[in-house]
Amino acid sequence: MVRAEAAEGLRLLSTDGLVLTWLDVFTATPLAGNQLAVVHGADALDDDTMQRFARETRLSETTFVQAPTADGADYRNRIFMMAGELAFAGHPSLGTAVAVAHVRGEHAARYVQQTPAGLQPVEVQLTGRSARASMLQEPVVFGPQLDPARVLGPLGLAAGDAHPELGPQVVATGVPQVVALAAEATALDRAAVAQREPLAALLGEHGAVTLYLVHWDPATASATARSWFVEPAAVTEDPATGSAAGTLMAYLHARTGAPSVTIDQGVAMGRPSRLECAVEADRVRVGGEAVVLAEGRVHL
Repeated sequence: MVRAEAAEGLRLLSTDGLVLTWLDVFTATPLAGNQLAVVHGADALDDDTMQRFARETRLSETTFVQAPTADGADYRNRIFMMAGELAFAGHPSLGTAVAVAHVRGEHAARYVQQTPAGLQPVEVQLTGRSARASMLQEPVVFGPQLDPARVLGPLGLAAGDAHPELGPQVVATGVPQVVALAAEATALDRAAVAQREPLAALLGEHGAVTLYLVHWDPATASATARSWFVEPAAVTEDPATGSAAGTLMAYLHARTGAPSVTIDQGVAMGRPSRLECAVEADRVRVGGEAVVLAEGRVHL
């Protein structure tokens, strides 16, 4: 049975508009991490309205909380980029769970969110406006291994910048990503997208959301990362990509046996983020901190 009491708790539609929560995710510091706008009680909104509002926010993702339609789910999470809806995403999943707990006044919660990718368990600890959240992403699906020159070329890098043993690959833990490990950390400093078309062609060919460039240090179980996705008219760098962090963890575990990794991302953008990943059975857990930045209502 769908959890009716949870669904009722999210029906926040009123004559005063819809409740809106604005968060920074994968950080404990306001105005860092990755931004997210969450619209609650969005059952009456059609897809076009949700898409247009996502473009209005101009954020990498905007989410809309609806009553669940799947057995066992607490709520349905609709995730929109400016270019369209996503089947799954990382920081919008964690941030939405934090927003739901905040609106409900819950300090500790375990939810099951419904997305087109499936059902994902999410855990939240909330103290005031600060939170820690983690989630189990979908079981890993490994796609093709890719030519380093083809992958790194759109970033202005050469095939020789790729890790000599850990080559690029398409990996999904909910949605496909292109994971590319660099041999040296300096490659991340030099990476820059000069033209949209080569990156769009690479991602489009594999149905991938981002190109995730990483330097991994096995001695410290840590990594630094940068991530790029394609919008309708431009290429945008993402300050924290939870879904790609999950694919990196799955990749490293399969290739090297690594059980965990802590990823720093967004530093080059001035929005530092930290993502914590670990393997649990056939899934990857991705977590981090979040902070509620603003609250209000939106009239759609």
